Amino acid sequence: MKPYFSLTSDRTLLTGIGFTAFIAAIGFLLATLPLVNQAGPLASAILLAVIYRHFFGYPEFIRSGIQFSAKKLLRLAIILFGLKLNINVIINEGLPLLFKGVLVIIFAIGFMYFLAVLFKADVSLTMLLGIGTGICGASAIAAVSPILKAKEEDTAISAGVISIVGTLFAIAYTIIRPILPINAEEYGVWAGLSLHEIAHVALAGEPAGEEGLGMALLAKLGRVFLLVPVSLILVWFMQKKGKKDNEHTIAFPYFLIGFILMSLFGSYIDGALFTIPASVMSGISTFTSFILTMAMVGLGLSVSLTDVREKALKPMILLILTSILLSLLSYWIL
Repeated sequence: MKPYFSLTSDRTLLTGIGFTAFIAAIGFLLATLPLVNQAGPLASAILLAVIYRHFFGYPEFIRSGIQFSAKKLLRLAIILFGLKLNINVIINEGLPLLFKGVLVIIFAIGFMYFLAVLFKADVSLTMLLGIGTGICGASAIAAVSPILKAKEEDTAISAGVISIVGTLFAIAYTIIRPILPINAEEYGVWAGLSLHEIAHVALAGEPAGEEGLGMALLAKLGRVFLLVPVSLILVWFMQKKGKKDNEHTIAFPYFLIGFILMSLFGSYIDGALFTIPASVMSGISTFTSFILTMAMVGLGLSVSLTDVREKALKPMILLILTSILLSLLSYWIL
């Protein structure tokens, strides 16, 4: 009779999870250093994981724990990420920004796909970058990867690339802000509509003061809100594609339901029926960032530097080009 659990397998699972947590913790520590703090812990941890894989190989003996972090913790992080989305604020104050966000997403995904076909770049990797650019960076990439059946390697590469490129753009925004002929609120909207991740928007919006930062985050949250409908469209598309190609249809990404429930909870229950202390919410936010970083470490360990050189250079160039044009489009529709 097969035992319900194995001490060896449990130890392997916990060791693998602990290993990803260890590298994630180092990434967080590195992110406190000057210059490195602009890239953030996620990009730092992915880079550490890729370097480890390059010099020491994939740690097969703890694969189960690493895969647990890469898959299960990834889904948990996406669910908890929903707490950051206040639907009520978007509906009451951000509907015009929401419509502009739709244009941004359509442009980012469509143009990245066009460039991938035109320059014969890796379509899977380029599409992940397009979705991340249009919605909310690495978090969006993590959310849609299971739907698109993307390789773990492609997920990790695209998450790392978009974190680095987004950071460079955020820094560039703060440099050119004083010479732009727009006020603080308009600048905030521009940053929120065009930058890749919430952290990048916060970095670029902070110099514009409270009003500028507030508008930047509102515009960005509108794009985060669109993660759900975009994901559902992708589910429909992949199921239709699977039937056409005689493949098994994909399983519905139920973690998106958790994301929606957390968003509803944070929007309509917290602060209405009862209030979660700010310190607790801050702790949940930190925990969410940490387990997302652990998940990205698990994905980063599957990355081969040789493949990065061969696969990622062209999509990265296309990402930079798309990001520049997206900045111009977002400025034009202010």
